Amino acid sequence: MDDARKGFLLGALGVVIFAMTLPMTRLAVGDAGAPQLPPGFVTAGRAALAGLLSIAYLLAVRAPRPARRHLPALALCAAGTVVGFPLFLALALRDVDAMHAAVVTGVLPLGTAVVAALALRQRPSLGFWACALLGCALVLGFAAWSGGGGLVAADGLLLAAVASASVGYVAGARVSAVLPAQQVICWVLVLSLPFTAPVALALWPQAPASGAAWLGFGYVALFSMWLGFFAWYRGLALGGVLRVSQVQLLQPFLALLFAVPVLGETLQPLTLLFSLAVIAVVAAGRHMPVGRPA
Repeated sequence: MDDARKGFLLGALGVVIFAMTLPMTRLAVGDAGAPQLPPGFVTAGRAALAGLLSIAYLLAVRAPRPARRHLPALALCAAGTVVGFPLFLALALRDVDAMHAAVVTGVLPLGTAVVAALALRQRPSLGFWACALLGCALVLGFAAWSGGGGLVAADGLLLAAVASASVGYVAGARVSAVLPAQQVICWVLVLSLPFTAPVALALWPQAPASGAAWLGFGYVALFSMWLGFFAWYRGLALGGVLRVSQVQLLQPFLALLFAVPVLGETLQPLTLLFSLAVIAVVAAGRHMPVGRPA
């Protein structure tokens, strides 16, 4: 199997893991009528727990410390993926359901592609951008339909989460080109521990939360914040950030499917039609040329 196909498959595995983040975060924080764990605690606590697991992993594999030149990119990755994305997402999910959040955050592949094109000085073809924009239009059209004809106030937080993740993904992918992907996310989490551990302890929930809320917290700590990135960053490094990032167009629809058994939300037939259309766009985008300027 060539690197491009392997990268695409690893990226798809990461997306499946990440698609559960929305319903599991909703389980963890609850809603405005029945709040569970505080959003700030979920954000810092999941990163702190994953950071402790990362220390054990790095010691087990005897990973060398990252070079000083990699620290800025690791810090930027931490700001986007450890702090920005989970915090904005958790705050928004207090006011909107997981299905609405899933479709709004569906613009993440386009955000990642734009950041990658600027940061990595790549020059995608017009066909690639056409596929990315078409996929984005499909996602936003679905968001407008499911939101009753327009966006809501919490969408600003969701779009801030998208911007944070886009920057963090590209920064992490750059380091993953020279370091093993699993070590990249581990170092990001370990370097964040001096911030995340004290904040998690300070925001430890005072009110009791349900077992389902703690289950959601456990998932986003172990899978969303840690193991999912093992596959995701390796996929970006092997298959290319611009190309592999487009598989995330499927993430909102996978999140919608997962929200049905996890949260009991209702899946509309039109969702399946949009999903098929997005799958077709992603497949077409994979075959569009992506190169660097001469």
